[in-house]
Amino acid sequence: MGTGLSSERLKKIDLHFQEKYIDTGKLSGAQILVARRGEIAHFSALGKMDIENDKPTTEDTTYRIYSMTKALTSVALMMLYEEGKFQLNDPVHKYLPEWESTEVWVSGEYPDFKTRPQDRPMTIRDLLSHQSGLTYGSNDLNSVDRGYQQIGWEAMNKMPLPEWSKFIAKMPLLFSPGTAWHYSVATDLCGYLVQVISGQPFDEFLSERIFEPLGMVDTSFTVTDDKLDRFAACYAPTSDGGMKLQDSPLSSAYRKKPVWVSGGGGLVSTTMDYYRFLQMLANNGKSEDRRYLSRKTIELMTANHLPDGRSVFDQAIYPPWNDQLFEGQGWGLGFAIALEHGKTQIAGSPGQYSWAGVASTEFWIDPTEEIVVIFMTQLMPSGTYPIKRELQVLVNAAIDD
Repeated sequence: MGTGLSSERLKKIDLHFQEKYIDTGKLSGAQILVARRGEIAHFSALGKMDIENDKPTTEDTTYRIYSMTKALTSVALMMLYEEGKFQLNDPVHKYLPEWESTEVWVSGEYPDFKTRPQDRPMTIRDLLSHQSGLTYGSNDLNSVDRGYQQIGWEAMNKMPLPEWSKFIAKMPLLFSPGTAWHYSVATDLCGYLVQVISGQPFDEFLSERIFEPLGMVDTSFTVTDDKLDRFAACYAPTSDGGMKLQDSPLSSAYRKKPVWVSGGGGLVSTTMDYYRFLQMLANNGKSEDRRYLSRKTIELMTANHLPDGRSVFDQAIYPPWNDQLFEGQGWGLGFAIALEHGKTQIAGSPGQYSWAGVASTEFWIDPTEEIVVIFMTQLMPSGTYPIKRELQVLVNAAIDD
């Protein structure tokens, strides 16, 4: 049967990103992988992974995948769900008692917050679907964000998971769980739940249950000395349309083992490692002779869990920051879920699931077309350029059956 993708049209993907972004100095380099029906149809390495040291992008370049970590954490937690270790509607405080007395913000600024009790307890489903009421301290959207910053967001990110959870549970929620959608540290809390429910350190669970059996040899929370030469530099845009170095491989925080093991954004990986993970999901939870999740669990994870079939835009308490990631999307248990064609404004498939990382990395799985796509680069922040929208148009244009 083959892939049913036009090789001539796939070549246009590289040409587009080379001419529009790399040759013009907007991106240092990129890797693009397109697979269909379990077969890689296109895999390219463009530009440089490190401009300062004149290193070209190679097939085994290692990238900071940031929030693409969330998919792995969500899968890890759902493995425990399949073992009967918890139910999705279990209150979080059943496993993490510090969350039982957390209240909801009403008004005021830290430390003079006015709060009220939650309408109902936060559940594990709320965490996985970003309906928990948690937020990110890296933003300045509201009083709770600012409170995170004032109590020491950077300091919190250097705490062990048990201490971090207790610390953040003292802050109020932005809204009562289940009443709105807001992207947050919820998946980091999912990582801690994996640790508590399994009785195994979170990073060890990932390695033993996902990375090692899938052959994800370059996926880790740390870049070791023997892999430093493959670790890409990360850049940030400048006002003149160029780039500046944002994180050097040599001095990067990823060079040291983290104290706070972030299930929401702490991993580095390669395109091929991440492809092994995504293809397992595309195969309904199976890779070679090993099953990681059942087909029914993946169907549950990739259904829209927002109330009444709403989109993220309908349910978000604040307008999402990146239209190309959220337009026409619902939210599942760890993934954005495409709704209908007219809402996404892209010729994709309803039910496609995806996510991205803050350094402009992207992935999606289209179950209808049996397509898996990964885009790797290193530019902070994501949404600087319409990479996903352009890439999706080009990939879908290559379908030739």
